[in-house]
Amino acid sequence: MDRSARGAFSVRLLVIFNGHAAAGRSQRYRTDIEQFLLASGLKPDFRFTRGPGDAARLVSEADLEGVDGLVAAGGDGTLFEVVNGLYARSPGDRIPLGVLPIGTGNAFARDLGLDPWAWKKAVEVLAAGHTRAVDVGQVVCEEDSFHFLNIIGMGFAVDAGLTAHRLKFLGNGAYTLATLWQVLKLHSYPLEIEIDGQFLAEENVFVEISNTRYTGTHFMIAPDARMDDGLLDVVMLRKLSRARVLRLFPTIYSGQHVAFEEVRTLKARKIRISGPPGMPLAVDGEFRGTTPVEITCLARDLELFAERPR
Repeated sequence: MDRSARGAFSVRLLVIFNGHAAAGRSQRYRTDIEQFLLASGLKPDFRFTRGPGDAARLVSEADLEGVDGLVAAGGDGTLFEVVNGLYARSPGDRIPLGVLPIGTGNAFARDLGLDPWAWKKAVEVLAAGHTRAVDVGQVVCEEDSFHFLNIIGMGFAVDAGLTAHRLKFLGNGAYTLATLWQVLKLHSYPLEIEIDGQFLAEENVFVEISNTRYTGTHFMIAPDARMDDGLLDVVMLRKLSRARVLRLFPTIYSGQHVAFEEVRTLKARKIRISGPPGMPLAVDGEFRGTTPVEITCLARDLELFAERPR
């Protein structure tokens, strides 16, 4: 879907702007972003978040009549809330979604070819009007359900994520420092997992279920993931020594960790994790839900503003 295919392209966008993203640094660019959107022929309607849950509420309650696109301006956590606000609406209200990567972690945007803080290029993508259908992860826990675009994990991912959250004032280095710190306190967890009918029971340091390749800021956790293949990529790290994980850790930047014998990778449409109960989950930069959990890939379920494939 693009200007040439649709004829006259309507340009009204609802922009959910998180001025607290990246420890407040995003707020410095608000005026510049608005002016660049206008100069690009777009008509933005800004709504500003004040705290957790605001982005989802603003989207779920918005009047989308005549709105041609929704934009998440922030990091992965902002995008997560915007997606869930969109999925709180009826399917007919799920207008195309765009991303302005101005947060601490912009992992999902990387798979769209957008580097962190490359908001000018992101606006150009919005102005071009081309969209693609992408997969969405659906998560059901005992007392909660939600959706994600990027990644959900447990074990080490939660431990490191909680530490990184406390270190966000350090910027992009927060995730790396938090990961190294958790290596020193390395834990493994007994997990019972069903992956498309295949049952596994083993000690794992982490389980990551990815729709895209990246997590954090630069970690290529699932190098073979594709956001439109109708499958989620499961990456599991079995119990290993600290010395071994220190050898593995630098290879996550390039995705070469999947070659280690302690790493198992699978592709799946549905994953169930039943043990141990009560383990917290980390999803798209946020912490929500606990095990037992069922995770399903909704194939090509959402339209996303993206560059036209070359």
